[in-house]
Amino acid sequence: MSASSRATSLPNLKTALVISMLLGLAACSKSPKEGEGNPMANMPPPEVPVQQVQPITVPVSYEYVGQTIGSREVEIRARVTGHVEKRLYREGELVKAGQPLFQLDARPFALAVSTAQAAVVAAEADIARAEANAAQSERERKRMSTLADASAVSRKEADDAGSSAQITSAELQVAKAHLEQARAQLNEARLNLEYASIAAPISGIAGRALKQEGSLVSTTGDSLLTTLVQLDPLYVTFNVAGDERARLERELSDGSLVLPKAGFQVRLLRQDGSQLGKSGWINFVSPSASHETGTLETRAQLDNPGNAIKSGLFVRVLLEGAERPNTLVVPQRAVLEGPKGKVVMVAVKDKDGKLVAESRPVEVGEWVAGAAGEKSWVVRSGLKPGDQVIVDGLMKLHPGSPIAVTKKPV
Repeated sequence: MSASSRATSLPNLKTALVISMLLGLAACSKSPKEGEGNPMANMPPPEVPVQQVQPITVPVSYEYVGQTIGSREVEIRARVTGHVEKRLYREGELVKAGQPLFQLDARPFALAVSTAQAAVVAAEADIARAEANAAQSERERKRMSTLADASAVSRKEADDAGSSAQITSAELQVAKAHLEQARAQLNEARLNLEYASIAAPISGIAGRALKQEGSLVSTTGDSLLTTLVQLDPLYVTFNVAGDERARLERELSDGSLVLPKAGFQVRLLRQDGSQLGKSGWINFVSPSASHETGTLETRAQLDNPGNAIKSGLFVRVLLEGAERPNTLVVPQRAVLEGPKGKVVMVAVKDKDGKLVAESRPVEVGEWVAGAAGEKSWVVRSGLKPGDQVIVDGLMKLHPGSPIAVTKKPV
């Protein structure tokens, strides 16, 4: 190419570049058509499943932490001082009421019985002698009184005979008192001899022996020998907060809670949720709250065949049988934790008649079993019958988001 041709093409190239830039700027300055550059605008609103809430009757239960105890727990103590001669039971096994548990050395008590019997015999002899003396003195009094009336003896002699009769009568009363005392001592000696054999006052599981053969037990010191625990029926104790008890009574009063005629059914659960033993019933509620915790001690009773459940176990106590009539419930997964409490998302129509998500604060109560065993919240306030609660897809929604209700079952 000649020099003159190259000089002519350079201005043409510059002109083409300028035109290209102007066309690009013009294209950039055009306002985009609706939908251009915003691909989300053409996407349909997300489909979400909803549940229309309606009043239903739902079962309600309450759970507490409790501890099992024997229905009767007895300390076996020696009633007399003596040495343990023999243990007569096997530790940890069931014993029957009246079954001997320990035998103390009975020889000192048998000797005391013999001594007391001899004292009774001596007291009875003293009475016989005192009765004879009293009878003789009474006859002498009468004779001397007759003679004194006939002036055969002096009045003083008659008076002396009367005094002697009174003395012998008093001596007879003293002898009788001594006999009663001797008999009481004999009964005490016999009772102590009986106490030397220590029997079970109730049927129950016998504990570990705390005294062995040869050990001295004293009624003024360490007299505890073992314990007996009756496990059938079994008790379980648990504490109910005073304000919770008041709320339950208030709900029973206003009809929002209904108990079965027989009261709560009580079930014990292991930590894994499996049932422990048979069902029972509440048999005691403390009339006053604890000064330390403000809770009411509550106790339930249940049958425990074979003593399968031991005393002292910590268990979950489930109270069942109550119902809430005309109650609104929503699935647990539909309830979110908001900055000011729990909220649900509800499908509503905006001013243009389009479905949008609306945040609704709610007050919830306890959990109940919903459809297919799913846990649901009892809704105390914040919803009304007919509201359509969104139960899934909540993380992609915010208040005012357009939505479409899915036809899929919840």
